[in-house]
Amino acid sequence: MPFTETFTFIYILLPLIIFFARIFDQTIGTIRIIFISKGMKYLAPLLGFFEVLLWLIIMKQIFQNLDNYIYYLAYAAGFGMGSFVGIKLEEKMAMGLVQVRVIPQKDSSRLVEFLRKAGYRFTTIRGSGAEGPVEIIFSVIKRKSVEDFVSVIKEFNPKAFFTIEEVKFVSETAAITHNYDQNFNRMRRMFKQVRK
Repeated sequence: MPFTETFTFIYILLPLIIFFARIFDQTIGTIRIIFISKGMKYLAPLLGFFEVLLWLIIMKQIFQNLDNYIYYLAYAAGFGMGSFVGIKLEEKMAMGLVQVRVIPQKDSSRLVEFLRKAGYRFTTIRGSGAEGPVEIIFSVIKRKSVEDFVSVIKEFNPKAFFTIEEVKFVSETAAITHNYDQNFNRMRRMFKQVRK
């Protein structure tokens, strides 16, 4: 009896192959959709090619064995897990830009000074809120810098209200893409020493 007709292959190995192939396929599909939403018009079609190729290979196995419901379960479980893995992978990649809007709840001069010296590009405007005048800080930053940016906001202005939104297009990316990581860490150490 050929190995492909054994119980082990039909009920264990092939369902596992379908499951993991579907995870890979759906992960590619999830990332492709995210890339489309970010306007990455050259990378998204390339991912689409591999996504459909894998899907066809998986479906061929299922259609050859329509009476085996374990394949359906493996396919569905792989789809769900692939969506989850795709989202997590895209979060780790942290591609693209975001706009951060900050409304400090107290004097923001130290926060503004820190952001300026750390190399961030931002704009401040005066506004009026429910409790009187406020200052609003706008900045467009790389997604991978969000955690650092938010930690600085919380350090200098713990009760600040802030929002973070995806940015699809920026007219002047040179202002954002310069490397301020070293400045940021140096300035943060300096401000911590001054505060002590």
